[in-house]
Amino acid sequence: MTQEEKQLLLKDLCTRLPYGVKVHGVFLNYNKDKNKILYEECDGELNYENLKRYETLRPYLRPMSSMTEEERFEVEQIIYDVEVQDDFLSLLSSSIKRLSYAELLAVFEWLNKHHFDFNGLIPKGLAIVAPEGMYN
Repeated sequence: MTQEEKQLLLKDLCTRLPYGVKVHGVFLNYNKDKNKILYEECDGELNYENLKRYETLRPYLRPMSSMTEEERFEVEQIIYDVEVQDDFLSLLSSSIKRLSYAELLAVFEWLNKHHFDFNGLIPKGLAIVAPEGMYN
């Protein structure tokens, strides 16, 4: 993983921490009885306390293409004059001058809360496609 990829992943994960993002990775566990560090491959919810204990991690995210009609409607209620389509992010980018800061912030908060991969981490191999129903 390049330094640029590590920075992109860390920046993305920091915005998702309040929303209970699930990850797969290698977790460092200290065994007091044997006085050594154990490396365990595991799945779990990432939070502020265990972030530093992961040696490697990849979040489980939903591809943008998995957005349901109900979810599209929710987003369209946040930004009234932009229709959510498959290429939503480029459409959002082209509309950026007419959207308020509050609208943009609300959309990205909604995307984080619903665990969508708006940064393209899945195609880069930095995230895993979340199994259906993982975040219900």
